[in-house]
Amino acid sequence: MDERSFTPAAGRFAPVRLYDPVVALTRERLWRSLVAMHVAPRPEDVVVDVGCGTGSLAVLLNRVEPRATVIGVDPDPEALAVARRKAAAAAVEGGTPGGTTEWRVGMGDDVASIVGAGTADTVVSSLVLHQCPVPMKRAVLAAMHETLRPGGKLVIADYGKQRTAAMRLAFRFVQLADGKADTQPNADGVLPRLIAEAGFENVRESETVATLTGSLSLYVAGRP
Repeated sequence: MDERSFTPAAGRFAPVRLYDPVVALTRERLWRSLVAMHVAPRPEDVVVDVGCGTGSLAVLLNRVEPRATVIGVDPDPEALAVARRKAAAAAVEGGTPGGTTEWRVGMGDDVASIVGAGTADTVVSSLVLHQCPVPMKRAVLAAMHETLRPGGKLVIADYGKQRTAAMRLAFRFVQLADGKADTQPNADGVLPRLIAEAGFENVRESETVATLTGSLSLYVAGRP
């Protein structure tokens, strides 16, 4: 993956339509619920989901707080088409009075220009950064920082440090699908350092979830 391409949601060898069944192997309902708990959207909040894929997290956040504005950004038009159908089925497409769900095509490192610098109360991302080379991880985190208003919050759910032999073995499935070069830094625990280097403060790994595909971590941080 070069700096302007992207790994598809379900990896290099699977079509987008298989993404939701595959991600179910990650105890999706548990960790998405934990993300929603940490986001805790409020009425009138602007929440930006970077690399929203097929839209499951954005739809969930809209359900949690229908008066918030949730903007899903992803480079894959095919994934966004699924997201729109999913949102329509959940009766959130077009939003409710005081809030809305929107979908925009774009790369994660362009998110500040796509939605506007300093406009988001919260930026979220799930299962995106492990698919990116380290320079792109840095660029995406910098763009997230720029997108947040001062005092805004970052919540990331992604594969983190694989601390046990069982989790390292399970993570090989992800590395086969998404490539070892991009995924290994996550498995080595690089994300907290990269988040801090992007300018965030109070970076913490708030949760870990063991799955059939490795250990997922939830990272929470703030923009000063």
